[in-house]
Amino acid sequence: MKIAYILNSYPQPSHSFIRREIQALEAQGIKVLRLAMRGPSAELKDAGDKAEAARSEYVLAAGALALLAAMLRVLLSRPGRFAAALQLALQLARASDRGALRHLIYLGEAAFVLQRCTAWGAQHMHAHFGTNSAAVAMLAHALGGVQYSFTAHGPEEFDAPHALSMGVKLDRAAFAAGVSSFGRSQLSRWAGFGTWERLKVVHCGIEPEKFATPAPLPEGALRLVSIGRFVEQKGQMVLVEAMAELVPDLPDLQLSLVGDGEMRGALEAAIRAAGLERNITLTGWLDEAGVQAELAAAHALVMPSFAEGLPMVVMEAMAAARPVIATYIAGTPELVLPGQTGWLVPASNAGALAGAVRALAAAKQDSRAAMGTAGRARVLQRHDSGAEAEKLAAHFREAIAQGGAPAPL
Repeated sequence: MKIAYILNSYPQPSHSFIRREIQALEAQGIKVLRLAMRGPSAELKDAGDKAEAARSEYVLAAGALALLAAMLRVLLSRPGRFAAALQLALQLARASDRGALRHLIYLGEAAFVLQRCTAWGAQHMHAHFGTNSAAVAMLAHALGGVQYSFTAHGPEEFDAPHALSMGVKLDRAAFAAGVSSFGRSQLSRWAGFGTWERLKVVHCGIEPEKFATPAPLPEGALRLVSIGRFVEQKGQMVLVEAMAELVPDLPDLQLSLVGDGEMRGALEAAIRAAGLERNITLTGWLDEAGVQAELAAAHALVMPSFAEGLPMVVMEAMAAARPVIATYIAGTPELVLPGQTGWLVPASNAGALAGAVRALAAAKQDSRAAMGTAGRARVLQRHDSGAEAEKLAAHFREAIAQGGAPAPL
């Protein structure tokens, strides 16, 4: 089986789940063509990400002339399909705030993707995220390419379903997957009822062998870690507010903020204003080994997000046998069970977040360890990358068997 992955910016430090999925499919003997529109937007720290970059093809790197030539070839060889795809691109543009020019570029990317997929012999296209990558896959199919599917993660797709024409993408897809039952429920809001049977749940996965021997919980003062992009939706500012409330009673409390992003300056200013420089460390992006070291040094992961799909870092923390303090949003309650694997609190509530940290601080070490052990068992049972890739491969096989040649427009 030969599957073309259609991606936007790849690889990215925060998208290691795509890399794991592709590698798990390849371990099953499936061939994968990595077609990304552009390269990573952040510096790659992890050796695995660097290796993926070397194996990926970048569509926009081919240049505008190559994209125009690909469009011209389709126009001359399949004028009817080109006209239908052009109409579809303009339909997407009317719903979007990105305008017609951007969507004509998507059409050029789609023509180039069609050209590469045809030359390589792709049997199916799969995109990650229901944004422009899914649009390119859909347009490539409309131009005469093989069928497509996509995985929607959230929250971007959930924030702007109409501007992204999610209903159109879902109804035309061979299938679409949410990364949680919550995610599938959101896709059901925009898909036609006849599409619902083609909406699946395929979890993002972790590699159990990388968490084979979790480190014991550390001794000493309470240490927390939070991992993610420094952007509004991740809620780190609320965590700083909670730390300001906690430190007078827990002066030795330590927090590592792992990641980077547009809010770094604002976070640094808030930390200084609260006098928390001794208690909060910003590490920048770390490679996989660095992230695992931070988890090993922590008593718990804190995920204060306002909006999510289902965070990979929660899965990784649970696989590392660490309790999780997270917000009660999106798919997170499907994984974090209050009182069993951690704590759930209302989003944007610094007081509730501080209360959960106090509960963690008051818990005996064996109670924390029991939570970590329960979380590890749960995530390994639900989020094994190999098992999830097998589910996805089965969906690919069914789509190929049922769809084969592109359906006429």
